[in-house]
Amino acid sequence: MSDALLFHMVAGAPQPVAPYTHVVETGGFLFVTGQVATDPDDDSLPPPEGIEAQTHKVMDNLKRVLAGVGASLEDVVMVRAFLTAFERDYLAFNAIYLTYFAPGHLPARTTVGVTGLARGTILEIDMIARRKSQTPG
Repeated sequence: MSDALLFHMVAGAPQPVAPYTHVVETGGFLFVTGQVATDPDDDSLPPPEGIEAQTHKVMDNLKRVLAGVGASLEDVVMVRAFLTAFERDYLAFNAIYLTYFAPGHLPARTTVGVTGLARGTILEIDMIARRKSQTPG
């Protein structure tokens, strides 16, 4: 297992909204930068309206980033979710979030309410995943 740091920018992933790398890899772990509901194919589009649409867009963006380094949601061990309207959106967010993971195989998770997110979005999610093999994708 290597302790080297690998910095991955993923082609076709959403454009960074700040100075960051999509994924930093070390010791078989993948630290995935938080994604918001931007459109990876047209960064000029506004984020979709509502927690349902933003949850799907964020999860799809995360799947795209993970795939770009040879991983998937099955490899995720930890999730952090940030909601700007926690009380309003928490239950709807959870209902959609559950559809992205196999029953009984949910990553550890922290969800917090925040006062604001980049680009006027209402949800941001970051992840930690672990490679099945130690060979970088």
